[in-house]
Amino acid sequence: MYLDLNRNLDDPDGFYEYLVTSQRHMSDEEANRMNARLILILSNQVGDMDTLKSAIDMAANPKAAAA
Repeated sequence: MYLDLNRNLDDPDGFYEYLVTSQRHMSDEEANRMNARLILILSNQVGDMDTLKSAIDMAANPKAAAA
């Protein structure tokens, strides 16, 4: 499965800043739970199991994906 790793956000730094800012008041556990919920919400938007599995594999082992 091919994953498009080209930049697809108009403002990736703004997204990252918003994400980090949204978790500033949270404990590590609360932030981890929020991240888990966010992953499930975004996974539902993707909606394709093969794509999701490829993304999980790439995130789990980024060196293998670069090879």
